[in-house]
Amino acid sequence: MLVANRGEIAVRVIRACRDLGIGSVAVHSEADSRALFVLLADEAVEIGPAPAAESYLRIDRIIEAARRTGSQAIHPGYGFLSENQALARACEQAGIVFVGPPPAAMAAMGEKVPARQRVEAAGVPVVPGSGALAGVDEAVAEAGRIGYPVLIKASAGGGGIGMRVARDEAELRAGMEAAQSTAQRAFGNATVFLERYVEEPRHIEIQVLADTHGNVVHLGERECSIQRRHQKILEESPSPVLTPEQRAHMGEAAVAAARAVDYVNAGTVEFIYSRGAFFFLEMNTRLQVEHPVTELVCGIDLVVEQLRIAAGEQLEVRQPEIVQRGWAIECRINAEDPLRDFLPTPGRVTGYREPSGPGVRVDAALGGPGMVSPHYDPLIAKLITWGVDREQAIRRMRRALLEYAITGISTTIPYHLAILDDADFRAGRLSTHFVPDHPQLIERAAAQAEPKRALDRALLRDRAAVAAVAGAVAVTL
Repeated sequence: MLVANRGEIAVRVIRACRDLGIGSVAVHSEADSRALFVLLADEAVEIGPAPAAESYLRIDRIIEAARRTGSQAIHPGYGFLSENQALARACEQAGIVFVGPPPAAMAAMGEKVPARQRVEAAGVPVVPGSGALAGVDEAVAEAGRIGYPVLIKASAGGGGIGMRVARDEAELRAGMEAAQSTAQRAFGNATVFLERYVEEPRHIEIQVLADTHGNVVHLGERECSIQRRHQKILEESPSPVLTPEQRAHMGEAAVAAARAVDYVNAGTVEFIYSRGAFFFLEMNTRLQVEHPVTELVCGIDLVVEQLRIAAGEQLEVRQPEIVQRGWAIECRINAEDPLRDFLPTPGRVTGYREPSGPGVRVDAALGGPGMVSPHYDPLIAKLITWGVDREQAIRRMRRALLEYAITGISTTIPYHLAILDDADFRAGRLSTHFVPDHPQLIERAAAQAEPKRALDRALLRDRAAVAAVAGAVAVTL
């Protein structure tokens, strides 16, 4: 199987292939020739220069690499071409299995307006909103019907790109042009629509698996409300707010949404949750970055399941057999400086040591010191901890963050330590506004930074002194 991606997700998929006895092929840019995922794969093919547009986004070169290596399947990971219908169709034409949903399902969920209409027809609750808007006057009329405040959203987009909040007509008129322009530049599609703005929203998503035999299950929820610039930085499962009844209702809605588009493989149905009510947001027709927290609480390897489904096998579990046990938290360790508005900090990692111990998992792009390229996403690793309950998972995460030594560049580790110590986070009082509503976290992260750097130097210099130094610094932090 060829892995059409890079970094930690490529490592993750290659390891799943090895677990199943499947040969793996890595495609890589010139910049990634010595990357960990390239070294771990059974074969590797260079497909172009560092810029993604000349390598990881070149469908023709990826298909050619699959042909040359005799690959029977392509796993797209997440990002890059993972939700690109053209790649899925190119695989069909080449007789190669695409490890993901069929192009028709991707198309049905690819644009938000038709997706909303389709899931609403299946009985899934959606936020009151509009259809695709022809212009600003229609937007004003629709906003009057929906009620302010409203969100202006790109139909073809994701990640919050182009999103604008309008609390009155003046803001709506000003925001429409900016949202359309951004959508056109980012997605090649200027179509926008309106949704009622939900106050104090939480971002809660449901993982689904569907096979080619008509079986669809959900694996519970992930709480993904802690975000900066609409990008998640910390996730957990289960959510600290849902009751068992709400979890069951959201799971049923997610399964209904998947069935509405004849979905196959792994996917995630995202919801906005507020004050006991939930509404469909969108469906990600791929594996999610935060899938490990679901794996740890459900005991199911999602990537292995993806490969088995792609091979035509039936799901081995049915809904009554899926039980969430314990609690898992994931912190995204990014090459970013939280003290400078999360500015990316690519460069050479001069020292690197991963944490370990009970309940700790690291999905990393690095195996040791190396380069974090400026050409790609700044994600270095995902640090995941599991505990019998939320408190134990938090304590283990704090311990693991302290033991994670990365020198040479700034990372988000001090900011994560600040989040874990925050009273609102500890109490589960979360919303998608958590980061902007807690500006004090920056000051706390700044206070954590120097003691953490001292600990990192000790961890990398003198393994015998690790326990003593870690204990002393933990008291300071």
